[in-house]
Amino acid sequence: MSEHEVNELTGVVFDETAEITVTELCEVCSVELVVIEQLVAEGILDPVGDQPDELRFHCTSILRTRTVVRLQNDLGVNLAGAALALELLDQIESLRKQLRK
Repeated sequence: MSEHEVNELTGVVFDETAEITVTELCEVCSVELVVIEQLVAEGILDPVGDQPDELRFHCTSILRTRTVVRLQNDLGVNLAGAALALELLDQIESLRKQLRK
């Protein structure tokens, strides 16, 4: 890389209270609908709504889905293991928040 090239990071900031559709979640996370259905069945994602075509997800579901996909692809973790890992990560974050108070 020459000294004039600049690496630029881009991203999107989500309001944690915002909701997205299952289609949007699939697109953002580059996964098929069946993956989201498996995550819901395993209890990893908790959708809002009763009808499959009306399901909505909190934007925090994006991070959870991407984390599961990364755990599966990089470490070969199954869904139950990914659910446990997410639970432990949630507990760590909760403890960190308590320490900051």
